[in-house]
Amino acid sequence: CSNVITVIEKFQDSLFVCGTNGQKPRCWKLYSSVNNQPHEIMESYEGMGISPLMHTQNSISLTVEEDLYAAAPLDTEGRHLLFRRKGGSRTNVWMYDSWVSEPTFISASWVQRQNDPDNEKIYIFFREKNSDTNPEADPWISRVARVCKVDEGGSKRFFQNIWTSFLKARLVCGFPEESLYFNRLQDTFVMHADDWHDTRIYALFTSSWNSTAVCVYSIDTIEEVFENSTFRGYHNAVPTPRPGTCNRNSRSLPLATINLVKNHPEMSDWVHSVHYTAPFYVSNNNYVKIAVDRVQAADQCMYNVLLLSTDSGKIHKVLEADSKPFVISQTQLSSRSPVQSIQLDAKRKRLVVGFSEKISAVELQRCQDYNSSCEKCVLARDPYCAWTDSGCSPHVLRRSILEQKQLVRTRREADSGSAEGLGTSHSVPLGVPFYLSCPIDSYHAVYTWRHKGQTSPCLQMQSNCLHLIPVMTEDMYGKYTCVSQEKGYTNEVKSYHLTQHNPNSLRDLQGFENDASAVVPQLWVSLGCYLSCYSIVH
Repeated sequence: CSNVITVIEKFQDSLFVCGTNGQKPRCWKLYSSVNNQPHEIMESYEGMGISPLMHTQNSISLTVEEDLYAAAPLDTEGRHLLFRRKGGSRTNVWMYDSWVSEPTFISASWVQRQNDPDNEKIYIFFREKNSDTNPEADPWISRVARVCKVDEGGSKRFFQNIWTSFLKARLVCGFPEESLYFNRLQDTFVMHADDWHDTRIYALFTSSWNSTAVCVYSIDTIEEVFENSTFRGYHNAVPTPRPGTCNRNSRSLPLATINLVKNHPEMSDWVHSVHYTAPFYVSNNNYVKIAVDRVQAADQCMYNVLLLSTDSGKIHKVLEADSKPFVISQTQLSSRSPVQSIQLDAKRKRLVVGFSEKISAVELQRCQDYNSSCEKCVLARDPYCAWTDSGCSPHVLRRSILEQKQLVRTRREADSGSAEGLGTSHSVPLGVPFYLSCPIDSYHAVYTWRHKGQTSPCLQMQSNCLHLIPVMTEDMYGKYTCVSQEKGYTNEVKSYHLTQHNPNSLRDLQGFENDASAVVPQLWVSLGCYLSCYSIVH
C-alpha cells in the first residue's frame, strides 16, 4: 500500500486525515455529506511534518481548538523529528534542533485551564538518547516537555517560528533509594480533571532488564518543577520574565529570556511520581499500551481501572485501590500479535484495540466471567460488576459493600463448601503416571490439592493447577479435590475420583484412553520434562 493512514483527528469541523502518500505525505479534510452519505474530500494539504514519509517512522499528532500539533520526520532517514504547530489559525512554530537527541515521541496532551486560558500548555512526552556516556547508564532517558498554547515564536530578528516557551524535564520512574530506574517511556494516558491541578498522567515504562512499570504523575508536580527548578548547566541569575512563562506577545520577549531557553531548556530537578519511592505497578509482562477508565462501583465510590495491553494480544485489567494495584482479569484477544494502539470508549465501556491486520472491540463489562457464583463475582473486585438477583451484572447495584459481603456469607453457608457437580471419575491402571487439572480462575487465590487428609501444592502451568502422580500405586486411588482459598473463602473448584482400572474390561480400557486425553494437550511436553526430572531424582 503506497498510502498508509497515519493521522486521524477531529479538526475544524471536519475529519482530518493524513497519509504517507508514496513518501509524499498528504492530508485531507473530510466533510460529512448530506443524508448520511460517506465523507467527501473538500480540501487537500501538503502533509510534510504532520505525517511521516513511511508508516514505520515515529510520529504523533494533536488538535487544540483551531490548531494542529504534530511531530514527524522530514525525510526517509527519520531526521528533523521535531514537535511543531502547523496548519492552524496560529503561526507555524517548531523546535530548535539541539533541544532533543534522537527522540521518540510518545504523546502530546493539552491541559485546559477554564479560568486561565492564556496559561494553557501543551505537554509532550518522549524519550531521547541519554547524554550520559557512562557504560552503566541506560542509553535512553524519558522526558516531559511543555510549550504555551499562545506561543507565536520569536521576533523576525531572533527565534522566528521557534518555540520561545519550550522547557523539558526528566521523568523518574523506579526505586530512587536503590538508583534503579525504568528509563524507557512506552505510552501515556492523561486523566483530565475539572480542576487542572488534579490532572494525572499514567505512564508505562520498560527497562533494560525486561520488566515494565506504571508510574503516576500529577500535572501540578510537573508544573512545580518547570516553575521553580533551576536550569541545568546555567548558574547565573534567571532573567525576567522567567523562561517558559506564557506570553501572548512572545515576539517581544527579551533576548536574555530567549537565549536561556535556546541554550539551557532542561530543568535541573526531576519529575517524580506521586508514589515517589516506587512505581505504582511493576510486572514481568511486556506491556506496550495503557488506558485508564474511571468507574463508579456498586458502593458508589469512583475507581480507576488500568487497561494494559501486551505484546502477545492480551488485555490486563488492573484496579487502582488505595494507591495499590490489584489485577482483576486477563483477556486473550483473537490475535496474538503485538497491540499497535488502544482507544478507550469510556461512554460505551469498550476498549478499541488496533493490530497491524485488524481492529477489535473489547467489552470492559465482562461480568459473565464471574457469573458462576456470588463469591466469584465479589472476590473479582471488578468495579464494572455487582451481584444482583440475575447474577453478576454490569448494572450499578444500589447496595453497600457490607451487603455484598453478607451475600457472600449467606452463599457460603448455603453451599457448605461442596463441589457437587464438579466431580469426574477416572479408571486408571496401576504403574502408570497420571495428571489431574483444575482451572485457575483467580491469580490472587492459593490453590492446593487434597487427598485422604493430605494437602499438596499445585503445579501451576498457564491457567491450570496441576497435580502430578508419577506412578499409580494402591494408595493413590480415591478422591482428589482442588481447593482455592482467597480472603477467608474456601472453594472446592474441582474433584476427581480415581479407581483401579480393570484390564479385562474393554469398556474400561476405552474409558481410560478417553480419560488420558483430559489433560491439556499443550502441557504434555512440560509435564514430560517434569516427570523425567522426577525419575532421575528418585
